[in-house]
Amino acid sequence: MPNKKAFDNINTMLAVIETGGKQYLIKEGDKIKIEKLTGDSEKKIKFDQVLLIFDGEKTFVGRPYLKGANIEARILKTGRSRKVIVFRYHSKTRYRKKKGHRQHFSEVEIQKINL
Repeated sequence: MPNKKAFDNINTMLAVIETGGKQYLIKEGDKIKIEKLTGDSEKKIKFDQVLLIFDGEKTFVGRPYLKGANIEARILKTGRSRKVIVFRYHSKTRYRKKKGHRQHFSEVEIQKINL
């Protein structure tokens, strides 16, 4: 169980957003890698699927999303992550398959959390 005092000294706003089928805990100024978004570098985007916002005193929880809340961010770069090797092997039957996969990502900097 997490330490309850972990959030006592936080002065910045925290938020949980959902994008690309995953959830991310963010604060202003964070740089995160998420599933690839359409758009060029330096493009401004908004995330409107905000699940939770903690402003230091109060916690606002959406059902499932908070209405009117959004996150302003900027795409820093897009790219592909390191190659992941998938190797399937069955002993005694000469079965071997080797595949590689490189996932596309967008690196995003969080600018502002709007409640």
